[in-house]
Amino acid sequence: MDRKGEAMTSVKDIEVVEPPADGDLGRGTFTFSDRYSVFDWGPMPDTIPGKGASLCTMGAFNFELFADAGIPTHYRGVIPPEGDDPTSIANCESPPTVMAIDLAMVPELPETGDGYDYETFHQEAGESFVVPLEVIFRNRVPIGSSLRRRLEPTDVGLSYSTWPDEPIELDDPIVEFSTKFEQSDRYLKAEEAAAIAGVASLESIEELAHGVNEIITEQATATGLRHDDGKIEVVYHAGEHLVADVAGTFDENRFTQEGQQLSKEVIRQFYKRFHPEWTDAVSLAKQEAKEADRHDWKAFCEIDPKPLPEAVIEAVSIMYTAGADTYTELGLFGGEELPAVLDHLDPVLHPG
Repeated sequence: MDRKGEAMTSVKDIEVVEPPADGDLGRGTFTFSDRYSVFDWGPMPDTIPGKGASLCTMGAFNFELFADAGIPTHYRGVIPPEGDDPTSIANCESPPTVMAIDLAMVPELPETGDGYDYETFHQEAGESFVVPLEVIFRNRVPIGSSLRRRLEPTDVGLSYSTWPDEPIELDDPIVEFSTKFEQSDRYLKAEEAAAIAGVASLESIEELAHGVNEIITEQATATGLRHDDGKIEVVYHAGEHLVADVAGTFDENRFTQEGQQLSKEVIRQFYKRFHPEWTDAVSLAKQEAKEADRHDWKAFCEIDPKPLPEAVIEAVSIMYTAGADTYTELGLFGGEELPAVLDHLDPVLHPG
């Protein structure tokens, strides 16, 4: 994406080395931090050691799998701690935190009295831009999935009258679309998603999502994990659709092993038990902002989140690093094996 100099997102920092211009892609880097975000809050009051390196490692590994399968991406390699130039993740001797990428334009998305002005966005974007959609693919419907709140089981081809209190397998993967640059994400019907995509092809984007999902699912299965769901972002450039941002990590995707969720979802679910006053306040603030036709929902939230207990930070840190070693089989973190992590992760996250 196009940023001047440096910019910070919830979990990673973006540096522009060469900005995109005249329809050409630019070049830049992602630096993955140990920050985390839940419930759209932004950076939380503490960090999770090793998280950034695990996201960079898994993301790079997947981008290289996509390239082997002929799926185009904006990935250019990782910058190893012991080097300066982009290289393959296979050449790293220790976990990297910096990824080299191609950059595309991200025009401002103007707000209007009743929403957002995507027509102006696309007039400025031209033929090379980050598509203003998040593309979600689902193989299962785990506990905590937003799909349970938005749809009935019959809407996705299931025979249940209500959602069971257990993960549900889908006969075929489904793809959904949500907004990317609006203050609060909202899910979209295909017709609105196609309009928001502009000259980018929604059909091509959906095909890209299915291809990515298939590759991640195959790798997860081969390493003893189950792949529940995930998402991609897309760059449209000169008629081509590229997988962008990062994909197949414990932040973008949900995996399970032996029934234990392995993703950022474990932090979300823990906060619901650990600090319900805050999670309830977040839900209420979003509702009040919606009723007031305001996008800045955090202005309505009077409670800040508590830091996580140290035991939870340690357990989740090991989940990220041991999980990355399990999925990639690269052994860059050299820590505990994932089955050993599961032995103590569940008691910490579900005390008593």
